[in-house]
Amino acid sequence: MNEDKYMNLRNRAETSQEAFLRLWEIIKVLRRECPWDKEQTYESLVPCMLEEAYEAVDAVSKKDMTNLREELGDVMLQVLMNSAIAEENGDFMLISVINDECEKMIRRHPHIFLEESIKSVDKVLEKWENIKSKEKGTTTQTSVLENVPRALPALTRGYKIQKKAADVGFDWDDVSGAFQKIKEETEELLAASVSDNHISIKDEVGDLLFSVVNVARFLKVDPEQALSEATDKFIRRFSYIERTAKERGQILNDMTIEEMDKLWDEAKLLEKLSK
Repeated sequence: MNEDKYMNLRNRAETSQEAFLRLWEIIKVLRRECPWDKEQTYESLVPCMLEEAYEAVDAVSKKDMTNLREELGDVMLQVLMNSAIAEENGDFMLISVINDECEKMIRRHPHIFLEESIKSVDKVLEKWENIKSKEKGTTTQTSVLENVPRALPALTRGYKIQKKAADVGFDWDDVSGAFQKIKEETEELLAASVSDNHISIKDEVGDLLFSVVNVARFLKVDPEQALSEATDKFIRRFSYIERTAKERGQILNDMTIEEMDKLWDEAKLLEKLSK
């Protein structure tokens, strides 16, 4: 019986090392015996990898340590599942994944592991980027931009690319230039919006969003976080509209936009008063 066969895997580990090995063994069992797990590939696991990473970040934002513990386990599962596939395919071994990361951390922290003295965070980050560029063989600034992963959320990717371009002086003198660019891109989008050219409209929407990201960078605001918080705010205010309408015996579908907008303004005022 499988219950007897895998009895040792059912017991909680006593040390971190034992726990790691327990999970690794469980994954190898799943790859051999579970119909779903056996079929997974690097490509099929990409959505899972992204989802688990986002769920871990969400747990951090909510300061939910119980959920964070669970989500970090799910992220670890993805790392080990991909490593198991790699071992089966003969691509690389789990020990190489871990050793390579150890060696990378040692290389990129010469102020810790070598006789170098770096006293500021800025200098540490500068050294990190210099070492990273040498490792990746980036000989041009364009290659630096191209190495920013396309899989990142678009706002985050745009922010990083703008920052790296700014590192070599391709930037506005101050935020006023970035604000002016938003105005220009808004006018171009307005002009495109009256046409039937969807490709042009999409292009102008992208330019406007990119310009907004640039202003966020100047103002030291994470655009991804700002948009996420704005979306949460929208949900809170919409919830107020729906809840208040229900209390007044109204149905959203029967309300005019003016009636809903009035409740929206009420929600905004209540939020300001509560701060």
